Amino acid sequence: MRLKRLSAVMLACLVLSACGGVDPASPLGKRKAIFKQMLHTSEDMNGMLLGRLTFDAATFAASAETLDGLAHQPWQHFPQVREQDHTSAKPEVWERQARFQQLARSLEAATGALVVASRARPLKDLDLDQPMQNVESACKACHREFRDH
Repeated sequence: MRLKRLSAVMLACLVLSACGGVDPASPLGKRKAIFKQMLHTSEDMNGMLLGRLTFDAATFAASAETLDGLAHQPWQHFPQVREQDHTSAKPEVWERQARFQQLARSLEAATGALVVASRARPLKDLDLDQPMQNVESACKACHREFRDH
């Protein structure tokens, strides 16, 4: 239930943050697009784990690979100097780069571990709950410190 609520909150935040006419070619536009893809992918995965969608091992494993690939992408779109566009990122992203990068690596590690867990055979949804929670915890930790909600 907690995962469902967190996912709904994250989706609402992303939908609201998309209402701003952001240039899709800008660093802000690029990272927002990646975060939106990450959310969509994790929503479907959570749907399988929560029983909203039928669990399909092959689809879940492919989604884990997609999520892991996406988790490595947004960080390159945070320029060294904070852009003037309205962003949900707090100034601390640029003031505390070492910590921000540490949390980015934590997310990458969590999505990597989810990929490894999704390769187990036979793949059971119960075995994926904790690795998926670890991914969501990594997201939440970064949001708590660096996202202006």
